[in-house]
Amino acid sequence: MSVGGCDQPRAVCLILAGVTELLAERGLAQRITRARAEETLRRAEEAAPVHTVNNSQDRLSLEADWGEQGGDGLAFRGGQCYNAPTPCGARQRQAPAPGDRPAGDSRLAVEASDFKEERMPDTQMSAQEIVELNREYTLFSWSPQATVDPIPAVRAQGVYFWDADGKRYLDLASQLVNVNTGHQHPKVVQAIQEQAGRLCFVQPALATEPRGVLGKMLAERTPAGLKKSFFCLGGAEANENAIKIARAYTGRTKILARYRSYHGATHGAVALTGDYRRWAAEPTMPGVVHVFDPYCYRCTFGWTRDTCHRECITHVEEVIRLEGPDKIAAIFMEGITGTNGVIVPPDDYWPRMRALCDRYGILLVDDEVMSGFGRTGKWFAVDHWDVAPDIMTMAKGLTSGHVPLAAVVVSEKIARHFDDKPLMGGLTYGSHPLSCAAGVATLQVYDDECLIENSARLGVYLGQRLEELKERHPSVGDVRYRGLFAVLELVKDRATKEPLPSAPLNPFLRENGVFGFLPSNLVFVTPPLCITQAQLDEGLAIVDRALEIADRA
Repeated sequence: MSVGGCDQPRAVCLILAGVTELLAERGLAQRITRARAEETLRRAEEAAPVHTVNNSQDRLSLEADWGEQGGDGLAFRGGQCYNAPTPCGARQRQAPAPGDRPAGDSRLAVEASDFKEERMPDTQMSAQEIVELNREYTLFSWSPQATVDPIPAVRAQGVYFWDADGKRYLDLASQLVNVNTGHQHPKVVQAIQEQAGRLCFVQPALATEPRGVLGKMLAERTPAGLKKSFFCLGGAEANENAIKIARAYTGRTKILARYRSYHGATHGAVALTGDYRRWAAEPTMPGVVHVFDPYCYRCTFGWTRDTCHRECITHVEEVIRLEGPDKIAAIFMEGITGTNGVIVPPDDYWPRMRALCDRYGILLVDDEVMSGFGRTGKWFAVDHWDVAPDIMTMAKGLTSGHVPLAAVVVSEKIARHFDDKPLMGGLTYGSHPLSCAAGVATLQVYDDECLIENSARLGVYLGQRLEELKERHPSVGDVRYRGLFAVLELVKDRATKEPLPSAPLNPFLRENGVFGFLPSNLVFVTPPLCITQAQLDEGLAIVDRALEIADRA
């Protein structure tokens, strides 16, 4: 019996029709999803219990037991940095992914290597049309609109992305230091697709499987004592809700934060922010008091690393006494300061700040939005000092940018406070099922592909390379690094340390296919954690040449 012009048996035609439809939709055979494959198998089994199909042009292998394939289902090939699951030490955990089924379920695996489909065009618009459309009808953040010159991005994979003209860029910034697992990770993309096929959205008063699974996974990976997660959509929202929780729990109103910090651009989060991005929003939320940072290269108190008296800590205690210890709800600190320059604190800084908070009954809030999820070579930056905060905020690497998601993780003691009191906060898209499913898949990728270990290992190599660049280029005043979280600080003169703007280096980097993050006088080196040493060398070689421009300035 023919189906739709196919002269093969009905079951074969149904299978081929389903596969052809998938190939046409996705453009690449490797992107066939489990959900659509299951539907093809179901339709085929309605006609006949076929398990193997052969014809002269294409071979489809139907596996009867998906469970025996190790749970990977349809495997994606050709990625830039996606590895087969490998044990990565004692911290590896196997959490059930939403929708997983017991061994024995009948699943379809389609071996599509013989299909020779051409890639569908990435866009129907030219690069110029994309840019003009964006500039005409959208607003760009942190920029005068007349000066923006955006790259018209259309495709990405691993450590690279491409513009509409087909030019490839090595993403040495992980976009905004968030694409930790690499662009378009197939397991994360697949998790989003499968969740979309089951349940895109319910309001946050309902319970869902991915929400519960992700909460458990975070409780297992965050420092001891942290237990329950409140899911929102971005780092600023996470910090906003952390403020509310801290004030509700303590009954106090004041918040301490640091000057060289960024906690987000919403009303409360920008009040916490200590840098120039706060100024345009003032007057901001009242009750925030700023203190100085452990910025050893530019010590506020005039010390060097050798003569340091840790006034970056002792002056905080003086501020606490002058502001009233019983008035202060919390101190907010980034695990390692992010956009203000990867400021790595002295090793005793976090433990002593923990002790200071304990002395006065103040909550310690750790903002891991940028420094979390393996960026520094550990799950969270604070893990380097074995400190457990009372509250941790996170975003970015939680889904590696595939979809928006953030979280506020609180200690069990704080969580119990709300057992008989309402948590006065929420948002329509809190605990979004698609985002939580992506989070589950992302955390599993960190474990399976040893990305945190890779960050630690390559971080040592990166540090050595940055020290070499500092030695070679007089415009580099300081280099700071931990894992794959690194920065070069540019100066006009090493003696005076007068900042040298890094923006003039950006056109050279773009021209040579490197996408960088260059705020103020900083050059960030924060690639996806899946980068190889060869790819890292590729990027650093171009940075090396760009620094010659700074040397001549």
